[in-house]
Amino acid sequence: MAAAPEPRPAPPADLRPLPANRFDAAAARHLLSRAGFGGTPAQVDALVAMGLDKAVDLVVNYGSQPQAEVSPDDFDRELVPYLSPDERQQLVRARRERDEATVERLERAENQARAQDRQQLVELRKWWLARMVETARPLEEKMTLFWHGHFATGGRTVEDSWKMFQQNHLFRTHATGNFATLVLNVIRDPAMIRYLDNNQSRRGRPNENLARELLELFILGEGSGYTEQDIKEGARALTGYTFQDEDFVFQQQNHDGGPKVIFGKKGNWNGDDFARLALSQKACSTFICGKLHRFFVNDTPDTDLPATHRAARARAIEAMAAELRDGQYEVAPVLAKLFRSAHFHDDANRAALIKSPVQLVVQTVRQLGTPVRQLSSLVAACDLMGQNLFEPPNVKGWDGGRAWINTSTLFVRQNVAIYLLTGKRPDIYDWENDGARFDADALAAGAATPEALVDRLLAVALAAPAHPARRDELVRFAAAQTSPAARTERALSTLALITALPEYQLA
Repeated sequence: MAAAPEPRPAPPADLRPLPANRFDAAAARHLLSRAGFGGTPAQVDALVAMGLDKAVDLVVNYGSQPQAEVSPDDFDRELVPYLSPDERQQLVRARRERDEATVERLERAENQARAQDRQQLVELRKWWLARMVETARPLEEKMTLFWHGHFATGGRTVEDSWKMFQQNHLFRTHATGNFATLVLNVIRDPAMIRYLDNNQSRRGRPNENLARELLELFILGEGSGYTEQDIKEGARALTGYTFQDEDFVFQQQNHDGGPKVIFGKKGNWNGDDFARLALSQKACSTFICGKLHRFFVNDTPDTDLPATHRAARARAIEAMAAELRDGQYEVAPVLAKLFRSAHFHDDANRAALIKSPVQLVVQTVRQLGTPVRQLSSLVAACDLMGQNLFEPPNVKGWDGGRAWINTSTLFVRQNVAIYLLTGKRPDIYDWENDGARFDADALAAGAATPEALVDRLLAVALAAPAHPARRDELVRFAAAQTSPAARTERALSTLALITALPEYQLA
């Protein structure tokens, strides 16, 4: 049995910059993986050549990088409502009068429209996954994914694919912008309003869902300095915030304009006032930066960290929170400071995140350079692995971390990597192949010996060195590939084994 690894020393406890001479290929690969979805060896080398400051600036301040524009016409906004108001009245009248022919005609039209909307949501998943693969602004899409999990909204409840598309673009527009501005847009977002039933909230009958989740999950964190009374008064403030078709509307006649006491302050507050009062609480910056730290740095539960590491994490989060407050809730400066820090690059925070299903799929393509294969198959695999885009499991979003891994998902995770490498996917009776060949030899960079081949592929594919025993097994495997046919596929076969290692699941 292999000896237990030595405990890692505690990472630096603040956000002091990494010394410039320590920004090497491993650090650049770490930055590309965490701030995006990985990068090719050529992209890693390019970042090393430009140095830490310019590399971080390129990643974070991505506005100069080309990107396909998102147009409202990319998807059909007219699918919902499924029936026009006139047709809805006809249906009600036909049911009352037992006009079966009219009922059947209108119900068939409604069911067809629902099916078209569900199919558009399928296309939307493929579109976003392709965008993550192809983007020249990986942090933009990574933060769009972060906000999608933070302000979690599900297509099955919203029942309008265009609203989900509209929300996705909202997250992209404010990806690294101002968090306060994003919150004020979220309370006007039709998908969020529909998901949390604020369209049903009326003066005298306020619905508390949106107010509660704003405080518990979106701005402050559960139990962080607010009361049930703040939620109830916040719900009153949010009355009248609704939508018509695909657009936000404020219905003055449904708004409770009376005085409210929120966080101890009295006023005729509206929904914007409620959000601003919550944003002004110090707990907000700590809560958001804690989530950013878990997403970008280390998702190990506090209970499983040594005390020194927990303290380092807490101080790093507080340094991020201070930066967020000082910058009036601008997110980009916080990320830039984090990505430059010795804390972010410390060995204790390498290979300290479990790849989400989307990260696993997109990073395999972007880092190893595999063909994309069939987007529908990749979307289905993400669903099987527990991350169905536009369908988080609940308003808390995906748990992430160790919740991504179990006996069922691990099997799919290994199969999807093989599919991307080889084009083969398991079927009931046989393997299917999409015909596109992946040249793994390009990653081997002319390695002349089995040892050199394995070390090169491990460096490209893994976030941290493999366990020595596993590295030795890979060398023995590569050395045993002596026949002409086996030697031709040696790099690919070795890489396939690497993607099955436990270490490959880590970023």
